[in-house]
Amino acid sequence: MNRNPKEQPNSTFIPSKHLETVKVFEEKSDCDIWNAFNKGDEMAFNYLYRTYVHELYQFGSQYSRDSSLVKDSIQNLFIYLRKKRGDLKEVTNIKGYLFRSIQREIIKNIKANTSIEGFEESFLDSHFQIVVSPEVSFIKSESETERKIQLQRGLSQLTTKQRKAILLFYEEELSYKEIAEIMNFSEVKTARKLIYRALASLKEFIKPTSY
Repeated sequence: MNRNPKEQPNSTFIPSKHLETVKVFEEKSDCDIWNAFNKGDEMAFNYLYRTYVHELYQFGSQYSRDSSLVKDSIQNLFIYLRKKRGDLKEVTNIKGYLFRSIQREIIKNIKANTSIEGFEESFLDSHFQIVVSPEVSFIKSESETERKIQLQRGLSQLTTKQRKAILLFYEEELSYKEIAEIMNFSEVKTARKLIYRALASLKEFIKPTSY
């Protein structure tokens, strides 16, 4: 899912010196980082932005090919977080929280800009796509062009929920628990079963290698 760096959000929104920031927070838990941010620590805010901005862009781009809309949604999200810090609830999984938040923000912006009468979120979800990337651990051993084509074809045949779960599990490397939270499942086992079934479906599209 690699994209042209020029299409991704730039770094002008946050001051530099990210390496120094990383050294401060890389050993801290998500809970500690979030608490520091929520108490007004500007370095913690910088860390959150620089650590997650590109992942949020990649995830958001699955919902919309309008790069400006995705960038604006990310910008709006972080402006909101900065404005509301001190009043935000405790967060123990920052990535999951941000993914859920950007998902809502993008959907809200698409709804606001669409002329489709009776627009439903299910319509947007049905257009959620995954572009096969060589970095996805699931296909590292399936790097041949034909295998990628087969896999992309298989992904297109999955349900929207299956595609989203596969993306979050393999591309974003989230746990079953994190996926369940993002996808609003009440039980972790629902996410696990969804991924297992998706993998079973994908195997039908991958032809065995001949030696």
